[in-house]
Amino acid sequence: MASVAFIAPVLPGKLDAWKAFHDQLDGPRRRDFEEQQRRLGLVRHRVWLQETLEGPVALVVQEGEEPERGRAILAASTHPFDAWFKEQIKELHGIDLSEPPGESPVTLFVDYLEQAGHRGPEYDLPDFNA
Repeated sequence: MASVAFIAPVLPGKLDAWKAFHDQLDGPRRRDFEEQQRRLGLVRHRVWLQETLEGPVALVVQEGEEPERGRAILAASTHPFDAWFKEQIKELHGIDLSEPPGESPVTLFVDYLEQAGHRGPEYDLPDFNA
């Protein structure tokens, strides 16, 4: 399984709208979001909000067999939910997901995972929102 991680600054004055967007993804649009993630080949999509001196930033981690391919699929998609999703991302982050992804290399420097035999059956990544 591969991972893609990136940051997306929240545009000034858009934090409440950003939170409302994510409430939609976890609420009434959850099923559409899950279907989208499957179409994009993702098995996990996590987003954290980090407050910085420059303003709020979304920290995004996506996992799947080829998660970077999902961005190209999304760019070409005309599915109604994908169109809404891309519009929201452009309004909240200023990122146009309708454009094919450019080169933005990310280098992994540290990766630690305890071997499966040494952890309990309920092990998961920590909930950073707790």
